[in-house]
Amino acid sequence: MSDESGAPHPGLLPDRFRQSARPGTVLLRLETTRSREGALDGAWWPRSRDIGAELPGLVTALTEHLGPVVSVGLDADAWDDVPARLVVDGRSVHIDRYPVGDDTVIITRGDRDHFSLLVVPPQASQEAALAAMARAVQASGSDSARQVLIATGIGSDPQVEAS
Repeated sequence: MSDESGAPHPGLLPDRFRQSARPGTVLLRLETTRSREGALDGAWWPRSRDIGAELPGLVTALTEHLGPVVSVGLDADAWDDVPARLVVDGRSVHIDRYPVGDDTVIITRGDRDHFSLLVVPPQASQEAALAAMARAVQASGSDSARQVLIATGIGSDPQVEAS
C-alpha cells in the first residue's frame, strides 16, 4: 500500500529521501523497514557543527514524512552554541543535552518514539560519508555509531589512539 508521499508504507521515507541529496540540502538516510531492529535508525551528514543552521533542515525533512519532531537529543559539547530550543516551521523543538557522543543524535516524535541517527562528521569525505550512511541503515545492523565510523574510515578506535 502506498500513501500520497510515495512511501511504500505510511510514515516511512520514500526512496527519493534515502538517496544522497544535492548540495545545500539535508543529507539524510533512514532505515525503511517497519521493524526498526537495528542499533541505528538512520544517518545524518550535517555540513557544519552549527546546530542552529543544521538542525532546522533535518527537523523539516523528518517532520514531512514522520510527523512532528518534539525534541532532539544531542551531546552539547559536540556542537557550537546549543540553545534550549529552536523554532522550526513555526513549531518549537526542545533540545535535550545528553552525553551520547558527537556521533549520535536522538530524535523524538510523540511521547516515546525515538530514532537514533548516526551523525557523520561534517569534514568526512563524500565517499566515506555515503558509505557510513549506507551502513547505518542496513536492516538489523548491530554496529554502534562509533563502529560504523571506524569501519568506514571516518573515526578511529580509541584503543589504537591510546597506544
